[in-house]
Amino acid sequence: MAQYKGTMREAGRAMHLLKKREKQREQMEVLKQRIAEETILKSQVDKKFSAHYDAVEAELKSSTVGLVTLNDMKARQEALVRERERQLAQRQQQEQQRLQQERLREQEQRRERKRKISCLSFALDDLDDQADAADAAEARRPGNLGKDPDVDTSFLPDRDREEEENRLREELRQEWEAQREKVKDEEMEVTFSYWDGSGHRRTLRVRKGNTVQQFLKKALQGLRKDFLELRSAGVEQLMYIKEDLILPHYHTFYDFIIARARGKSGPLFSFDVHDDVRLLSDATMEKDESHAGKVVLRSWYEKNKHIFPASRWEPYDPEKKWDKYTIR
Repeated sequence: MAQYKGTMREAGRAMHLLKKREKQREQMEVLKQRIAEETILKSQVDKKFSAHYDAVEAELKSSTVGLVTLNDMKARQEALVRERERQLAQRQQQEQQRLQQERLREQEQRRERKRKISCLSFALDDLDDQADAADAAEARRPGNLGKDPDVDTSFLPDRDREEEENRLREELRQEWEAQREKVKDEEMEVTFSYWDGSGHRRTLRVRKGNTVQQFLKKALQGLRKDFLELRSAGVEQLMYIKEDLILPHYHTFYDFIIARARGKSGPLFSFDVHDDVRLLSDATMEKDESHAGKVVLRSWYEKNKHIFPASRWEPYDPEKKWDKYTIR
């Protein structure tokens, strides 16, 4: 640049081009170095994978003389591969054992050094002095007071007490679960009527843990032989009405029993049929009456829901409470 004879503007442009070329040259050098490193790494990886198969190929060539069939060739090749893999695994196991022995030897040497240090008299004296100093500092600490046995500390966190409470709570939960399952397994008799405008009373024994859908499926099996319209019907086309409430299929009888649920005209937790024969003079006492539930085709209900008794039916809502039974 010292011999450049042009104007200052041309000199600046030439300087800018030189810097740009220098930057491009540096970028090319970095790129070449990166490509070289990737090539070396790839060659190392290829060597790791190829060494095993090269040894197998060489041994296969040396052991194969003359013409052999394809099956014999494959069998020999598989045997050589298995033998080579076994040798590699054995060599790796030996290497692991050697490393483990070295670690054990180092641990033994460290323990030996600690033992020798502990045998020195001045080391023990120093440790005793440090322990005495720590005890003295702990004794001088102003907040280090003993626990008063007369103070009630039940409100303070206590790990042992919390663990005992959690254990007792878990035992009670398991006991309650066992009792609930026992109640669910109990059988009961359900009295119902297939309703197609008139009642056809039946009885059926089910478990308290069965759902309404399972009950309807079992009832449908017994009703099909007596009613032609039910032979092609499925359980999803049936409805179960108890005390003027349409019960969902997913509820279990146990749900109604444990909740002491009430319907519009009677209790939902009693599935037999009985009348209240008591002479009640107290109006606050609940009547003990239970009516047979109705099994109805959904298509029949859609056609006759404006006519009594279907006009009284409504879906079951657990949030809705019936303070008085109404029968019309």
